[in-house]
Amino acid sequence: MKKMLPMSWYIQQLNMPEHITSRLFLCVHLQIPLLKRTRNLQIFFLTIKSQFMKKYFFLPVIFLSVLLSDAQQNDKYILLKPDRVFDGETFHEGWVVLVKNNMIEQAGPMSFKLPADSKIIELKGTTLLPGLIEGHSHLFLHPYNETSWDDQVLKESRAERTARAVNHANATLMAGFTTVRDLGTEGAMYDDAGLKKAIGKGLIPGPGIICATRAIVAKGTYGPKSENPDIVLPQGAAEVAGIENMMDEVRTQISKGADLIKIYADYRWGRDGETSPAFSLEMIACAVSIAKSGNREVVAHATTEEGMRRAILAGVSTIEHGDNGTEEIFKLMKEKGVALCPTLAAGDATSQYKGWRKGIDPEPEHIMNKKKSFALALKSGVTICMGGDVGVFAHGDNAREMEMMVDYGMNPVDVLRSSTSINADVFGYADKIGRIKKGLFADIIAVDGDPSVNIKNIRKINLVMKGGLIYHKLP
Repeated sequence: MKKMLPMSWYIQQLNMPEHITSRLFLCVHLQIPLLKRTRNLQIFFLTIKSQFMKKYFFLPVIFLSVLLSDAQQNDKYILLKPDRVFDGETFHEGWVVLVKNNMIEQAGPMSFKLPADSKIIELKGTTLLPGLIEGHSHLFLHPYNETSWDDQVLKESRAERTARAVNHANATLMAGFTTVRDLGTEGAMYDDAGLKKAIGKGLIPGPGIICATRAIVAKGTYGPKSENPDIVLPQGAAEVAGIENMMDEVRTQISKGADLIKIYADYRWGRDGETSPAFSLEMIACAVSIAKSGNREVVAHATTEEGMRRAILAGVSTIEHGDNGTEEIFKLMKEKGVALCPTLAAGDATSQYKGWRKGIDPEPEHIMNKKKSFALALKSGVTICMGGDVGVFAHGDNAREMEMMVDYGMNPVDVLRSSTSINADVFGYADKIGRIKKGLFADIIAVDGDPSVNIKNIRKINLVMKGGLIYHKLP
């Protein structure tokens, strides 16, 4: 028989994926007598193609049999057997979860037939939960008591910041957070989109990333700032001035890989350094209109009452921080279906960086105000996400926000819902993640004990599974 042509030739002739073509070639080689009547593979494949065009049906039959054979041979089943399951909404005793490849196949009592060769993992004493979803992360930042925000943006190279982000992603995943909403690279341009792709390709371990890329600020309002007006410093976000600029920037960030758009509705640019609204309602609404056309949400950093009001009326999906939210503002949020991501842990961390000795010194005014606004949000019934602004404090310590939500008055089960199903719903990913439910991705964790009894048990990670792959398992 003559020397084979490159596989690309056969792929082109059959117009099929490479892995199917190679299997099909093997099948044909073994089963089709025609091969024995010719010593030229090129003529052989062209003959098969000709026969197929004449409506001979054996080729698609072989194709289907090869495809089914591949699927049956490659399916991998894992049965998880914990003490209890939190499905993202409710706790269940006596449930098991069957994972098929990267998806959840079954969840409930053991009333189904277990496929042959299933791997069984006993998880005695544990609670199984959906992989946790971090709602406000900055993977390209690290704690400000290590290096100030200005110095991270101005003095750390993007290579260094990406190297740190790789470590941060791994720490986040090992803490049980299988998805993060990363709300701005803070000067690292679109590198979060690249990090997302690297994780998706399996090059490095990390959570799934919902990325905002650069974020958008009003020109002249953000930082870093120089005391010398003749020096123009690189900024931590994309600056815009005017509606045309806003339209261009939203489209640019989407083209570079943004899954959502983040806007700073207010910032510390007032005459005396106070926080003031930065965008008109019309400018924010313009961004929302363009983003929604591309099936993307806009989220707003907002801490002032007026900044929050403009963002809510413009149609954003979440308010980040909401420090000075009032009863009226939270009522408006509920009416408009806008969720709050309170970021309690960020203010707690920065206050301690400035010298506050938590548990010893009286609480700073900012902390007391935050407790009051969070209590108002709870009372109003506004939807509350879980997101800590991690990066201000250490990645991997994401559970700090969950613990503080309980400390500030939220029921532990509601905190677990916010960290799973509610975040998935609000972020627009409920058809993929956030629940233990048949047909969703197998992003699953197990923790020792019951986090509904003691939220600190959420740190006792026993198992981390993402997309059906086990990244961490205690012996």
